[in-house]
Amino acid sequence: MTTAHNTTPQYPFTAVVGMDDLRLALLLNAVSPAVGGVLVRGEKGTAKSTAVRALASLMPPVDVVGGCRFACAPAAPDPGCPDGPHQAAAAEERPTRMVELPVGASEDRLVGALDIERALSEGVKAFEPGLLADAHRGILYVDEVNLLHDHLVDLLLDAAAMGASYVEREGVSVRHAARFLLVGTMNPEEGELRPQLLDRFGLTVEVAASREPDERVAVVRRRLAYDADPAGFTAGWAAEEDALRARITAARELLPRVTLGDGALRQIAATCAAFEVDGMRADIVMARTATALAAWAGRSDVLEEDVRQAALLALPHRRRRNPFDAPGLDEDKLDRTLEEFGADDGADGDDDPEPDGPDGGPDGGGPDGGGQPPQDGQDGGPQESSAAQSPELPHQQERESAEGPDRPQEQPAAPEQSPEGAPAAGGEKAAVGATEPFKTRRLDVPGLGEGADGRRSRARTAHGRTTGARRPHGALGKLHLAATVQAAAPHQRARGRHGRGLVVRRDDLREAVREGREGNLVLFVVDASGSMAARKRMSAVKGAVLSLLLDAYQRRDKIGMITFRGTGAELALPPTSSVEAGAARLEQLPTGGRTPLSEGLLKAHEVLRVERMRDASRRPLLVVVTDGRATGGPEPVARAARAARLLAGEGTASVVVDCEAGPVRLGLAGELARDLQGTAVTLDELRADSVSALVRTVQGNRKAA
Repeated sequence: MTTAHNTTPQYPFTAVVGMDDLRLALLLNAVSPAVGGVLVRGEKGTAKSTAVRALASLMPPVDVVGGCRFACAPAAPDPGCPDGPHQAAAAEERPTRMVELPVGASEDRLVGALDIERALSEGVKAFEPGLLADAHRGILYVDEVNLLHDHLVDLLLDAAAMGASYVEREGVSVRHAARFLLVGTMNPEEGELRPQLLDRFGLTVEVAASREPDERVAVVRRRLAYDADPAGFTAGWAAEEDALRARITAARELLPRVTLGDGALRQIAATCAAFEVDGMRADIVMARTATALAAWAGRSDVLEEDVRQAALLALPHRRRRNPFDAPGLDEDKLDRTLEEFGADDGADGDDDPEPDGPDGGPDGGGPDGGGQPPQDGQDGGPQESSAAQSPELPHQQERESAEGPDRPQEQPAAPEQSPEGAPAAGGEKAAVGATEPFKTRRLDVPGLGEGADGRRSRARTAHGRTTGARRPHGALGKLHLAATVQAAAPHQRARGRHGRGLVVRRDDLREAVREGREGNLVLFVVDASGSMAARKRMSAVKGAVLSLLLDAYQRRDKIGMITFRGTGAELALPPTSSVEAGAARLEQLPTGGRTPLSEGLLKAHEVLRVERMRDASRRPLLVVVTDGRATGGPEPVARAARAARLLAGEGTASVVVDCEAGPVRLGLAGELARDLQGTAVTLDELRADSVSALVRTVQGNRKAA
């Protein structure tokens, strides 16, 4: 869908309170779309979507060929446009489009669809454009981009890399240009992005709700004023919007004349090398961003401050080496690198840091926009910006603030560490750190599922190897050409076929049945009792669970975590796509007390029951991490066995990670696995590189007791 037909005025960009980094990143992309888009990370309810949607109204209009569905430019139309060729076509001016890609969109909705029946019978490329065609020369916005299905992510990657979209159906192909500004928003608590897509975003910013009461008051006042009278509120900010729009236009005109000197380019290369980013895309994005920053400030030369700001926006999401590491940049290291490689930057030209006046811009506005209103917590009406506003960029001004969105104190604090085995409050033992994670063997669910695309268990999917053909249910998916021809062939004489064409009817069409992999719900049930803390085993146990969490991240699973100790069990992490949240809960996990194994299993049964109602197609995999002891509650052993058989009776696939250690082993974890009708593996066998390990598939209720 697009916003072009919305009758309610869009919330003004200049009325957005705070979020200086986000506004700057969006404006830089408005100045230079070649920067490559923005990924906005932040907690829910922080106006991420509001700011992004408001950007479209600031973008200059575009000239298009009249009647062209693919927004061809009259001066240089696409020679391969499906609506072409365009010869002496009339030009039309229209606003820049912002197209929204729903998370649940189909492949045909994204790239468009061919009428296969007409293509086979008439040789006509009857093509219905998709969202990529609508977004050409505009903005493609993906809310909750981290929840986008893998096959849609692949299509976005291809289009972003080639600047074109291809739709192919068994030898029939349509291509059209698809160059767009990609903007995505996401809540990191719901899971991270694939590294390939993450790298496609030019810039990234972290946003969080302000902790300043005055700023929060300003947000509420402006929002209430907008909701009460959208047209009146928007009209009150019209002058500010016009000034900001004019500044964008001026910066665009200046951009081709901005000089990126050898000194600045050397600083960019040295910074990317110092932070060990992969590939060369970071260098290119930094160069484009620094150039856009200079144009935005009204300068024709790139200065060190531009390079620094570009690094803060372009590198944090590219330097991550581990899925559990929070994105960020060591600013002290950045400053040292810039200082080391900036001594001979005289080639950058100008010694005057303010060639266009103290405001650093052509219109006297602040760094975030022409006439950007001060965030003073007063009413929502527009106000004059001070002409003496500091030229420093907002990221530089606020990075040292303890209220910044990526400060460590905003994360849940881990309990205070103490020597392993030392008692903490309440008689429990303090949390211990995990050993280094390792690559685990794949544990999967038996049978053939139909869940969300992933990389764990076998499933019928829209992508994968072809295993057969069937009549389409609803819209035709991937055509199975041989089966279609075979179905149509016996009827050619009766249909009066003449010439070389094949007479194909809709009833003849067959779609391919494909088999790929699905993501599962991996529910961890972790024993945190005193017996697990004995012999200093908990570090190894946490390392194993952390390794399984990393494996779940790579296989696109949802995860949940239950812990049991003392007298009961706790849902430490409700099922989520955020593996980082699971790692954080694991790090804080203390141990101690008795072993209420049955309570942990019964809690797992309840969680899985609720999740089946929410998403029946996502099959669960239960991973119980324990030494098999059961000491909590009445008849603990018998009760644990009954709970295990209850899970097995419902067909829950399970694996028991046996954490028992020492020369004398009781084999209790193996007995638990038999009750669960699952598989038991030791910590050593869990490693993919273990010589003694065999490839193990969870047998679920198929395994004989």
